[in-house]
Amino acid sequence: MTDLNDLDKAIHRSIDGEPAALVAPGAGLKELPEALVNLTSLRRIDLDGNDLEFLPASISNLSQLTSLTLYANQLEEVPEEIGRLALLQHLSLGRNQLASVPDSLWELTGLLSLNLAENKIANIPDAVKNLSALKMLDLGHNCLGRVPDAIGDIPNLTDYLYLSDNGIASVPPALGRLNLLGYLNLTDNLLTTLPPEMGGMAALRELRLYNNRIDRLPDELGDLSNLRELHLMNNRLATLPETLGNLSELRHLDVRNNPLRELPESIGRLERLTHLDLRASRLTELPESVGSLPRLEKLDLRWVKLDRTPAWIGSLRERGCVVLL
Repeated sequence: MTDLNDLDKAIHRSIDGEPAALVAPGAGLKELPEALVNLTSLRRIDLDGNDLEFLPASISNLSQLTSLTLYANQLEEVPEEIGRLALLQHLSLGRNQLASVPDSLWELTGLLSLNLAENKIANIPDAVKNLSALKMLDLGHNCLGRVPDAIGDIPNLTDYLYLSDNGIASVPPALGRLNLLGYLNLTDNLLTTLPPEMGGMAALRELRLYNNRIDRLPDELGDLSNLRELHLMNNRLATLPETLGNLSELRHLDVRNNPLRELPESIGRLERLTHLDLRASRLTELPESVGSLPRLEKLDLRWVKLDRTPAWIGSLRERGCVVLL
């Protein structure tokens, strides 16, 4: 059994000498010292990358905890008593062996960030909406199969939402209510389309949708007026909506490895676009407006069989744009 004295160097103390943090990532711990729960002044525990298989119910004694990070351990369950950590703001349980989490977790209404990624979780209950202060939610690399509507009711979800690699076949319209969210990742799923309601995600700056089966995009995508990056690699898109040209803040557009046969002429209105990746598309010609994009730094046309090379390619290169053919 690990003795608390073995971790003395990992205990950080406050000015008054009280234990304030336990920071021991990658220390080879298989269990927590029994005496740890007596350090009731602890506000932070970082035990990422250990071999913990068990979290004792007595963890609830650490009522001052604001941050608990247990990423990359071997936990198969979390005690119900975790819901008593009322001051907790940051909880990371990613890359463990969890098939579920206790209902009490959804009562931690002060949480600002929650990482449950890389587990075996198949269901997130509607109670997730109770996490009203949450800004960051990572549910990537689980077994969800669907996105709970209730995620759309988390009012302060602003920083990011990761839902990658979950076998998700559709996005609920409710997600469009996240009008403060800045980053959304739905990569490596089974999506074929997106709901038009996603156009309501007005604060979205980065949208990652690569490695899906999307064959069309809603016109409402053009309502994402703050979008800076749009990643659509490895889908089934033959066309892009004309409203794409409304994305006035877009800097990076990646549509490589899609069966694209044409680009909308409106692409020329993307005056802030710096990177355009069209690799391995089925385009045979490009809109003249591409040659007028004033800030374009890189145009990737590798494995694209154009009927002819546009005359304006030379002009792009002359002003410093990297063009790959």
